[in-house]
Amino acid sequence: MRFLIPCTIAALLAVSPVLAAERTVTDDTGREVTLPEHPERIVVMHEPLLGVPLMDLGLDVTGSYGRTDDGGFVIAVDFIDTVLGEGKPKPSGFGPFGQPDLEKLRALQPDLILATALDAGKVDQLATVAPVYLQNIDGSKVHGFEVQANLAALVGLEDAFAARKAAYLERVAQLRETLPAEIADQTYLPIFLTDQLNVVGNSSGMIQALEDLGYTRLEVSDAGGPSAEGGSMMLMPLSTEAFGRLNPDVLVLLNNYMGDGRDEAGTRAKLGKIVPGWDRFMKPALEDRILFVDPAKVITPTVASAEHMLDAVETWSGKAQ
Repeated sequence: MRFLIPCTIAALLAVSPVLAAERTVTDDTGREVTLPEHPERIVVMHEPLLGVPLMDLGLDVTGSYGRTDDGGFVIAVDFIDTVLGEGKPKPSGFGPFGQPDLEKLRALQPDLILATALDAGKVDQLATVAPVYLQNIDGSKVHGFEVQANLAALVGLEDAFAARKAAYLERVAQLRETLPAEIADQTYLPIFLTDQLNVVGNSSGMIQALEDLGYTRLEVSDAGGPSAEGGSMMLMPLSTEAFGRLNPDVLVLLNNYMGDGRDEAGTRAKLGKIVPGWDRFMKPALEDRILFVDPAKVITPTVASAEHMLDAVETWSGKAQ
């Protein structure tokens, strides 16, 4: 027994540096969060906005709220496949909808839970399992793929993000040289179709790519609709009357990813149900200034989504020339 106590103390001292490898940060809601210096088992409460950005930087996400036990995603689109390409390992699920399954969450043994500021009401419950960091997704506070940059800094992937961004900016410069010089004076407006018309907010790879190419967002408030300035929400409702008066240099149309029909034909048909005859009186339609985009590829706040948007612009501009 005389040897057991010193040995036990020595063992504790040996692991104490590992246990002490923590740091305290302030999340986007002002909460102080103590988390591992190098988290290794990260779970996310919103896969497209939090998980895909990390996976785009080469990190394997341990768990995802919104996946079933067999790894399936609860909506029609699996953003890992559409944004990053098929064949990537999928996170384990801990509840597809409703309240997170805490038993399944604990079984994943996470050392960090990433959630959005919209999950603030679940923090106390989630924090019984692991530290919870709340990331802002509000377009008035984050822009383009800034969410990905913030997450990279949080988990120590700054170098990976810098490399991804540098390669992306090279592609932007190459594409910009093939586009008309007057782009700097042209406006764009992204419209997302649900059962109504919605202006897309500012936080996505799509927005990053369009503005890096030189386009400027059309101020919708000037046309009598809700102001798009700042993009305070991910989607902002727009009346059909205001939409009919809009004349951006590039009208970007995206159909709802909750079902099929995300191509041009499906998007045209969906918009025709909301605004009958739109393509016979709106100037962007009459003058062939519409860019149809698959939202499942471009809507996440990632470099990968920005690259998909560059692909869409390149294809569209090639047809126009």
